[in-house]
Amino acid sequence: MTITAPTPTAPASAPTVRRARFGFALAIAAQIAMMSGASAPSPFYPVLAADIGFDAIIISAVFAVYAVALLLALLTAGSLSDHIGRRPVAIGGFLLLAASMVLFWHADTVATLVLARVLQGVASGVLISALSAAALDLAPHGRARTAALWNALSPGIGLALGALVSGVVLDVTGEPLLDVFAPLTAVYIVLAALFLLAPETAPLRPGVWRSLSFRLSIPSGIRSDFWRGAPAVIAGWATGGLFLSLGANIVRTELGGEAHVWQGLAVAMLAGVGAVTAFVMRNRRPRTSVIFGTAALAAGTALSLAALAVTSLPFYLAATAVTGMGFGTAFSGVVGSLAPRIPATERADTFAVIYVLAYLAFGVPAVIAGVLVGVFGLEAVVVGYGVVVILLAAVALVLRVRRAE
Repeated sequence: MTITAPTPTAPASAPTVRRARFGFALAIAAQIAMMSGASAPSPFYPVLAADIGFDAIIISAVFAVYAVALLLALLTAGSLSDHIGRRPVAIGGFLLLAASMVLFWHADTVATLVLARVLQGVASGVLISALSAAALDLAPHGRARTAALWNALSPGIGLALGALVSGVVLDVTGEPLLDVFAPLTAVYIVLAALFLLAPETAPLRPGVWRSLSFRLSIPSGIRSDFWRGAPAVIAGWATGGLFLSLGANIVRTELGGEAHVWQGLAVAMLAGVGAVTAFVMRNRRPRTSVIFGTAALAAGTALSLAALAVTSLPFYLAATAVTGMGFGTAFSGVVGSLAPRIPATERADTFAVIYVLAYLAFGVPAVIAGVLVGVFGLEAVVVGYGVVVILLAAVALVLRVRRAE
């Protein structure tokens, strides 16, 4: 099948409505599957730490290399799909993800875990902007807000599914590494194959080699709003980073949740409730979503610190649900306010920058927390981390309240 290169303003091959819908659904499903793989290892960390022999700082380091590799890929190849097409990037990215899942499947050393996370980070880095841009390109009837909503919902849905399924599998099967990572390997190979059938919509700009350089580019028309929304993105994703790196340890050591399902449920509550809340509020104005989300982030984080103080796992999970409302809606509100105004020729670039900010917040604070755990202890670090999130959420709330639509 030959695909004619589209122009920046409209797909030159004019894919049929059916193919466009298939491509849109595939881009969203692919984002969910990619993020499921990102959270699937989280419940395994305490188990692997006991089997292989490493502590909290190593857990944070293994988590961090994923974020670092992802950021480097975003910074160098974030706009690659604007030049060579969404399909080649998606196919290559998912084959690389499949290779990383094979390494997780056979993880028996720290080096293997690190290599798995590096491959996963590189693959995710090139996929994030390509899949987000593809969803925006193929949005039904050109509805940019629909694509923006699903681009914001997909990470939460995927993170929730990956962590919860892994936690359940750890409790009920005798070979959890096989039962989690072998199916994910197969899913990623199938997704790579399905993208052969998807329509190509990228503008296919020249200058592919020049694009492979460190750069950050935000269209001038949305630059001020991007920075205004930055504290909300940082507060939400920093919370997600803590849960994915040290969340299982918090539930097990501070709250007595020995069953792996409880450890996975903490991540699932944060991300899953966030996705559901963002969907329920999908018809609200982006400003309303950000105001609600930042308020919920601050309130939920404060409640989770109270739950830790009284050592109550049910209270903590309930507080995590409140935090999750903020995690989902703050990010979706920021994306929803920006996405409809991104020029078609700068979509991959812009989503790359959005996710660079998100993953910096996702990875850097979590690494710092892992280092500090050995000095101050897990409880003290979590309290300090929570206070910082509350302050960031408060700043984001004030900025959005003061900003008129």
